[in-house]
Amino acid sequence: QAQLVESGGGLVQAGGSLLLSCAASGRTFSNRRMGWFRQAPGKERELVAAISRGGGTTYYTDSGKGRFTISRDNAKNTAYLQMDSLKPEDTAVYYCGITSSNSYYYRSDTYDYWGQGTQVTVSS
Repeated sequence: QAQLVESGGGLVQAGGSLLLSCAASGRTFSNRRMGWFRQAPGKERELVAAISRGGGTTYYTDSGKGRFTISRDNAKNTAYLQMDSLKPEDTAVYYCGITSSNSYYYRSDTYDYWGQGTQVTVSS
């Protein structure tokens, strides 16, 4: 069992930055790959970034490559998404999740646990 709680969302102007946090409870966090997804109104949930169990390997989709940085601190059961150079098209609800899949971590249907989401709004 695990519970995930995101925080750090808000309203920011284009070009600004936000740091999202995902705090996890339970023992499963450090044993699983972790991903940050986002979902805009009327769109499917999409992967932004993922990180391996130990944090040594990261993966970014085109949505976040070069602007976002994913990290994790297993000692604190917390993961982060640093978002820089934000654009209006980054506006969405951002979710963190954990998965036991090493091959299909880019698919939301492989994730076992999700947080409730945090709203990020980027104004132009």
